[in-house]
Amino acid sequence: MAAPMRGDGEVLLRVLRSGICGTDATEWKAGPIAFAVNQPHPVTGHTGPMIPGHEFVGEVIEVGGESRYSVGDIVVSGAGVSCGECDRCREGRTNLCRRYYTLGLSTDGGMAEFVSAPESMLVPLPKGLSLDKAGLAQPLAVGLHAARRAGVGKNDRIVIIGAGAIGTFVLTGIRYLADGADITVIDFPGARLERAKRLGVSRVIAAGDDVATEVTAALGKRGADIVIEASGARGQMNHAIEMVRDGGTILQVGLPSKEEPINVHALVMREINVRTTLAHVCDEDLTPALEILVTTNLGDEMLDSVRPLEDLPEQLERLASGQLNGKVLFDPSLAPTG
Repeated sequence: MAAPMRGDGEVLLRVLRSGICGTDATEWKAGPIAFAVNQPHPVTGHTGPMIPGHEFVGEVIEVGGESRYSVGDIVVSGAGVSCGECDRCREGRTNLCRRYYTLGLSTDGGMAEFVSAPESMLVPLPKGLSLDKAGLAQPLAVGLHAARRAGVGKNDRIVIIGAGAIGTFVLTGIRYLADGADITVIDFPGARLERAKRLGVSRVIAAGDDVATEVTAALGKRGADIVIEASGARGQMNHAIEMVRDGGTILQVGLPSKEEPINVHALVMREINVRTTLAHVCDEDLTPALEILVTTNLGDEMLDSVRPLEDLPEQLERLASGQLNGKVLFDPSLAPTG
């Protein structure tokens, strides 16, 4: 493929690793929803066919005159691009920038041989970190941001519903920000819960109709201080309401595929706080994510495989159908496996 044009403040990257997430799988299965395919994106103006990929690592192959990077540098992308000037950016909430857009969602991204990316969203690859593990940094930054949004503290009793990739990254963020917190993870029996055990949670509980009763038995009648819904599965928000203590906090991370009925009466009468989380703040979350990947075995736990770009449809289908427990990365230099 021909390399894209580099814009002002951008560097041209040769993509070394690129990942997929639940958003990509949803777009593959039910979209376009967020992808700027049918209507022009209000910031980028992109419309029509688009290259996905908002989790990537690349080698700098072209820079502008005043760049802080040099040709040959290896960098990790934060994907979301903010203007740095609007009221949201001045508050430090760059993920809510008035002119926010995301490579691979709002314009061409990193699921290709080359991508042009703004310098502001890039961080140098730390010494000693492999490309495969660095490919997990952006989704881990999303988990860190979620943990910050939940307001976790080391004395909190926290329940995480969903031990897939995003749930595991949120778990890791909690352990980074609030080491010592009591953490319960809920999912179906199998590899995901076994991984949660290895990552040092206080307990795991198998998902089921009586899960709220089991959580109460484990934590006492007071309930959880914080419940994080990271599955997006039907009915889980109401399970979270059952598990959280009066005056506690629910953080909604997962995105249900359909509208969900919610027990608003319980939320109001028990003064439960409901928060949400979106993407990450690059300056705040990406560098700590890389630090975690350098100093822990999270990369070994989370990496499923590294594949050629031709395998993308098959792997999106695996992800969309719930067959994927870890993260698949793509290396554009790999030859097709077929």
